[in-house]
Amino acid sequence: MNTALLQEMISAARSAGAFQMSEFRRREPGWGDTKAAHDFVSFVDIESERRIKAILDQTLPGAAFYGEETEKNRGPEYTWIVDPLDGTTNYLSGLDHFSVSIALWKHNQPLLAVVYKPSTDELFTAEAGKGAWRNGTMLSPAKPMNCSGALIATGTPYRSPDTVPAFYRALDQVLKTFRDVRRCGSAALDLCYVAAGFFQGFWEVDLQPYDVAAGLLLLIETGNPYSNFQGKAYDPFLHRGLVTGRPGVYESLARQVQSAYGELA
Repeated sequence: MNTALLQEMISAARSAGAFQMSEFRRREPGWGDTKAAHDFVSFVDIESERRIKAILDQTLPGAAFYGEETEKNRGPEYTWIVDPLDGTTNYLSGLDHFSVSIALWKHNQPLLAVVYKPSTDELFTAEAGKGAWRNGTMLSPAKPMNCSGALIATGTPYRSPDTVPAFYRALDQVLKTFRDVRRCGSAALDLCYVAAGFFQGFWEVDLQPYDVAAGLLLLIETGNPYSNFQGKAYDPFLHRGLVTGRPGVYESLARQVQSAYGELA
């Protein structure tokens, strides 16, 4: 059953991705509508979610659907959690770093995950208890490493003005401890890149469930520890802060963000 479901999720992600690429760079940078301060949406987001939902509704009838652009429902058993275009700001500016994120959760735990980067045809998948893959190749378990060699990813607190000072406190410490920091604009891909070993750590505040629902399963299946900023089990529906990384990196990064943010996140 899970294999068939995963294939349908991949089909849905590729369908949305093909549509996104057909509209990519066809307009001047900065187009789109404002949902909230610094938060944008376009007809591409909305149509992508519609296409995904149409496939998923037939794949597992009765499952709830929690998406960024339309309905936000959680079911007693199965819930699809979807970000149809993670990295909308990049997309609207003509930057090709964006993704489609689809997760199936069962009883509040991730069961299946797909994250697809249309511009490079890069596909991440995961199944609970079975592993995680990039373009069909299984990802290796996370290996411990020293902080000095670790490249850390993050996201700026563009919708969280109360955390801006804390973000810069954390950034100051992270830059002194780790190799460098990147802000790429798609949290779904950031988590996949931690799972793949391209990044070795990540922290961000005020992510939404649809940003991370798929990526969390890839972290689990590759043995990358993660938590909220207080070191407790992270729940994307409850907690503001997420921190993760390879063993040896996560512990130091978690201490630094906890010190910087305190009780804020």
